[in-house]
Amino acid sequence: MQIDIITLESASAGSAELPDEIFKVAPRKDIMARVVHWQLSKRRSGNHKVKGMAEVSGTTKKPYKQKGTGNARQGSLRSPQFRTGGIVHGPVVRSHEYSLNKKVRRLGLISALSQKLAENKLVVLDAATSVPKTAELARKIKALGWKSALIIDAAVDQDFLRASRNIHRLDVLPTVGANVYDILNHDVLAITTAGLEGLKARINRAVTASAAAPTGEAA
Repeated sequence: MQIDIITLESASAGSAELPDEIFKVAPRKDIMARVVHWQLSKRRSGNHKVKGMAEVSGTTKKPYKQKGTGNARQGSLRSPQFRTGGIVHGPVVRSHEYSLNKKVRRLGLISALSQKLAENKLVVLDAATSVPKTAELARKIKALGWKSALIIDAAVDQDFLRASRNIHRLDVLPTVGANVYDILNHDVLAITTAGLEGLKARINRAVTASAAAPTGEAA
């Protein structure tokens, strides 16, 4: 499929070929949901923590004798039934990360790209460079009508990245960092011509790796 290439000044810069096997696939919402959940689980720090009975400060002495006081028998003031005691089965530091098959992750990325194209929210830029000032870039983005956009390039230009940092809802990612969550979390997906070639190569490498994997091995 052919798509027009534009510049940041909204001028025409030719056309590009979008492979149907990457950009014209029926979007799988269930797959995209699985990939997003996997991504967000990896982002969780897992540093929630409470102190158990063995960790709270306090004496280990028996509060009072076992019988004859008229009170329930107690062995320690650090027991969970006391106000200053430890917590039973509370959260501990752990990782929320889990594995997800590469084929599922690849299909999720393809589905996200195809959905943006189906919604007419996929734009191909000729380049994302030569914008030294935030105000100038903000003016160009406003002229394009982008209120929320993700720009993907093969190698992010550092001047362009600095200029984009203070623009609300504008993010820039290299091809290797393109992911389902960020694509779906922005209204417009803008891919440079270099970024487009990088995405094609990345997805094709994943296909080659899957085909080369031994039978029964997770791709």
